[in-house]
Amino acid sequence: MKVGIPRALLYYQYYPMWKTFFEELGASVLVSGLTTKATLAAGVERLMAETCLPVKVYCGHVLELKSQVDYVFVPAVRSLEPKVFNCSHLLGLPDLVRAVIPEAPPLLSPDIDLDQKSSKDKHGYPSSSPDVSFKARRVFYQTIYQLGSHFTHNPLRIKAAAKEAWQAYQDYLRLMQTGLTPPEAIARWEGDDTHHPSAIGHPPSAIGHPPSHTIALIGHPYNLYDTYITHNLLTRLRGLGVRVVTPEMATPEELRQGVLDLAGQPYWAYEDAMVGALGHYLRDDGVDGFIAVASFGCGPDSTLLDVAQRAAREASRPFMSLIIDEHTGEAGLVTRLEAFVDMLTRRKKMQGR
Repeated sequence: MKVGIPRALLYYQYYPMWKTFFEELGASVLVSGLTTKATLAAGVERLMAETCLPVKVYCGHVLELKSQVDYVFVPAVRSLEPKVFNCSHLLGLPDLVRAVIPEAPPLLSPDIDLDQKSSKDKHGYPSSSPDVSFKARRVFYQTIYQLGSHFTHNPLRIKAAAKEAWQAYQDYLRLMQTGLTPPEAIARWEGDDTHHPSAIGHPPSAIGHPPSHTIALIGHPYNLYDTYITHNLLTRLRGLGVRVVTPEMATPEELRQGVLDLAGQPYWAYEDAMVGALGHYLRDDGVDGFIAVASFGCGPDSTLLDVAQRAAREASRPFMSLIIDEHTGEAGLVTRLEAFVDMLTRRKKMQGR
């Protein structure tokens, strides 16, 4: 069987794990191509204008895969820890895809929810224990076996595939913590060294000098690393002689501590991509400024962006937010990046650095 994985949303966080799991069960995996104008237009055509940009892009990738695979993998990630929840679009992603792309092949749509509790309080609400309950773990394991049963009925083989997938995920995390972005880490993980710079994390500028500034680029991976919707943001920053650090280059423990420092406790899934990364890099005096990337109309991001802006202002650190949608122009984005880098240069001169 051939399983299609859209190159959007959670692809940048979990692709090596997903690919390993399906291939260990004997399936082949096909990933949609890079986002193009046609990809985005196809997704926009199927959805209401109020739908956020990442979901429009995602549906465009599903449409690209629909005639090439037996299944499309569209997980519904509800919660990854107790009392921490995902946005409504990711909660109902399989239902949304079925509704707007009725001609899509069957979906593999496991429901990932680790907020389920084994006990309830006197009002009938789940208990507030911070630990993942036994019930949640049991349901999660059942979900994995249900997903694997599309390919084999041997539970031992499914268990072995899940173990290999988890190891692939850990290897992927370690690659990113060496200074690779997700696309670069995926290329390295797959044995392709032709798509990542020769000096990851410390790229030379376009004129051959060492990086003049270090900027922390914060935001969700599906916003940061889709080269079409961000107009090659990362490449443009490096071309301006900037060293770029990203959330994935920090450890999960460092990101979690960043969330605790700025927000007290996490509420939204993947909150560490913005608040956690900002909290972590605020402790690094070598980071000269911050650029946050968020999609227009995203409810959780609008809240997290405000938290990040306030924290950066209180720390007197330069901060710029980029809000993107399908109408974001390349010229305006490039002008803002150049102005921000120029501001960092003038600030360093005033500080005598």
